[in-house]
Formats: sequence, structure tokens, C-alpha cells
Amino acid sequence: MPARPSPTVRGRRLRHELRKIREQHGLTIEQVSERSDGDWNASTISRWETGDRRIRPADLRRLLDLYTVHDDQREVLLTLARQARERGWWRTYTDAVPAWFEVYLGLEAEAATIREYSPELVPGLLQTADYYRAFMRAAPGAGDEESIDRKAEVRLARQEQLAGAEPPEYWAVLNEAVIRRMVGGSDTMRAQLQHIADMAELSHVNVQVLAFRAGAHAAMNESFILVGFPEPADPDVVYLESQAGSLYLEQRPEVERYAAMFSHLIAKALDPDESRALIARAAAEMT
Repeated sequence: MPARPSPTVRGRRLRHELRKIREQHGLTIEQVSERSDGDWNASTISRWETGDRRIRPADLRRLLDLYTVHDDQREVLLTLARQARERGWWRTYTDAVPAWFEVYLGLEAEAATIREYSPELVPGLLQTADYYRAFMRAAPGAGDEESIDRKAEVRLARQEQLAGAEPPEYWAVLNEAVIRRMVGGSDTMRAQLQHIADMAELSHVNVQVLAFRAGAHAAMNESFILVGFPEPADPDVVYLESQAGSLYLEQRPEVERYAAMFSHLIAKALDPDESRALIARAAAEMT
């Protein structure tokens, strides 16, 4: 467990619990609205349960009264609400973190497992600062050097999680293109590949390379990240990112589909030892 709970994960658990309690009472959102004497409309209650709107402490207490939630369960939910209002570490970098990415950082901060497939780019948790800067200089709208440096700080802050006392289990499958594409020149790329190899030596980090010769595979059209949590009350989530923003999938069939896809990628990829050997050869060829 992380030393400090993630407000994003706590808020997510709270909304899931509120919906579960309502359904256990056999109430629709409209019926809850009616029992509030018109103080809450159905849209407001729905947004509390979807996370589109944060519930105020006074409204939460009244809602728990309506659901007859008392004693330990009540205190747990009130504690979740307090923790959901805390500031995550990423709030220090509001100038460098887009709003749509804050949610992912909050999920990653309390993750127990992170499974990632990357077809082109070294994943953020494995990037060196020089590699990231070189990539950003090639991206449209990346900003000036000061802005890029600030964003690089966010990358390095994220990576501290893998070096912590109780780090998540991190498993990355990299398309061979990730280690072959020259980014930032030979010195930068060699250092990047060596960093990946060094990280792969850690007991909680697994890196596999999906070699070109593996042929067609299930994830040829996208990258994705599967995030799992230490508490059963927090279901896994799939994170998808594009140039325009991000998408989070939480429904069980969707998550299971991506979990199965990741299992297929692991099976087709080189094993960790073979992958490290291929990464070492790729680094030696960077001239």
C-alpha cells in the first residue's frame, strides 16, 4: 500500500460504494431524488455516482441517513470522502499536467499492478529525461524548453513510485519498434536502452519485447495500460490515451478483454531474458 492514499482512487471507491448501496436498497436515482424533497435532482445524484461531480460533506451525510448507513460503514465512507478531497502529488505540477491526465496519475499512485503495452514509445515509467525531451521536441504543440523540462520533472516524479518501499508490480510489453527507433541520437538512445535493461533487473519489473518476427498480434492498432489495485473494492481499469485526450474503461467485460489481450502479448513476446539480450544488442547497434 502507498504511504498516502490517492484521492482519485478514494473518490472512485466512494462513488462505486454509493451506487452499490442505492442498488442494495432497491432504489432508482429518481426515487432517491424524490426522497430528498427536491433538494437533489436525478442528474446531480447520477453525477455523484459517475464521479463527474464531487459530493459535498453535508450532502453525503444526508444521503447516508437516507440509506440508513450507520456505525463503521458510515465512518468508512466519510473517511473516503475526506481523502478524496486531499491534494495529490501531481497538483504541484498543474502547469505541466493536462486535466485529462490527472485522473490517470491518481490511479497510478495507488496501483498494485501496472500492465502496459507500447507499440512505438518507451513507456513513461521507463523513460530517461533525455529521451523524453527528444520525443517532446518532435511533438506538435509541446511548448518551449522550459515547458518541456517541467513535463520531464513529472515523468521523473512518477518513476519514484517504482523505487519506493512497496512498489507496484510493473509489467511492460514493448513492440520491437520501441527499442529500434532512434530518438534523440545514438547517445541518448543507448542510455535509454541501458536504463530499460537496468530497470528490468528489479524483482517487481518485467520487460518483454514483442519481436517483429512474432507477426500479427491482438494489439496492433493501439497501446493500453491495465491498472490494478490492492483493495478488492477497487476494480481494475483500462487506460487508453490519444493526442486528443484519454479514455477510461471500467466495465468488467471491457477490462477482461484487455487483460486477455495482454496475456496473448506476453505469450507471443520474447521471455524476459531473451528480451534483455535483444535490448543489449539494439543498444550496441546504436551508432
